[in-house]
Amino acid sequence: MAMASARHLLVDSEELCNELKARIEAGEDFAALAKEYSSCPSGQQGGELGRFGRGQMVPEFDRVVFSAPVNTVQGPVKTQFGYHLLEVTSRQD
Repeated sequence: MAMASARHLLVDSEELCNELKARIEAGEDFAALAKEYSSCPSGQQGGELGRFGRGQMVPEFDRVVFSAPVNTVQGPVKTQFGYHLLEVTSRQD
């Protein structure tokens, strides 16, 4: 079974999501921004979601996590919860 570890940051608007992605790409710390901005409880752990299998997350999230390059920030990814930045930290296919 495919397994992955990832972290994410969840916000209400695509605009803020894009702004935070640019800040991360410019060198700011993903975990620190997740703690400050993410509306998901995981934000307090720097956005860490732990290990999970395919199909355990919403489909939009799942597609990115199981196809994106590891250690590359992806997004904005829109789900029913809002706009996510995702970073796959490890994956075993």
